[in-house]
Amino acid sequence: MINSHQPVLSLLSYEVLSRKLLFFKSFTGLTVQQFDNIYDKEITKRYVKHEIQRLSKKYRKRDMGVVVRHFKLDTRERFLLLLAYYRLYITYTLTDFLFNLDQRNICRDIQKIEGLTRQCVPIPEKTYQITDVSKSNRGSREIFSWLH
Repeated sequence: MINSHQPVLSLLSYEVLSRKLLFFKSFTGLTVQQFDNIYDKEITKRYVKHEIQRLSKKYRKRDMGVVVRHFKLDTRERFLLLLAYYRLYITYTLTDFLFNLDQRNICRDIQKIEGLTRQCVPIPEKTYQITDVSKSNRGSREIFSWLH
């Protein structure tokens, strides 16, 4: 269930990045050995249980055995994608280019493996700061003046 995917040709993959040790550490925050240890000892051990829990949620429209979409990346590549996404603060557009995935797939892949990854390594919490432009000292015309 973990590695039953066709390889996707991409600029950034575990195979490519693991040969460039400084880039690997810079992009993921982990050494290749740390990554492999976490993947082998934590991610693979917990993956099946995580997927069963995820697919058993009450809000699902389809039964657990019904597969609508398959992941284009295997679990190792999705783990790498998630770490690089959080570590580098890159956009879905750049992630699309680097991993050769559609932006919708990136969002879905991140959402599906994020909970499992949080159990194994610390990743930043998502925080959103909502600013009410109408209550600020500067009006929206001034803020968006470059649009005119």
